[in-house]
Amino acid sequence: MDDVSRFPATLAEEALLGLLLPFWQLVIGAFVLVVVVASVGRLARRGPSRMATALLVTAAAIAGFTVVGVLLEN
Repeated sequence: MDDVSRFPATLAEEALLGLLLPFWQLVIGAFVLVVVVASVGRLARRGPSRMATALLVTAAAIAGFTVVGVLLEN
C-alpha cells in the first residue's frame, strides 16, 4: 500500500506547480514573441518576394496546427 503520510506533500507540490504554470506559459510566450518579431524583421529586409512566401508558409502552418488541434480535441 501507499504511504498515506506522503499524500499531503504530493498535493502541496501539485498546487505549487499549478501556481507556477501560468508564469512559465508567459515566459515561453514572451520568448516566442521575441523570436517571431526578429524573424519578421529579417524577412522584411530581404524583400517582398520572400515576405510573400513566408506569409504563405505561415498561413499553411497555422491552418495545419488548427486542424490537428481540432482533431486531437476529441
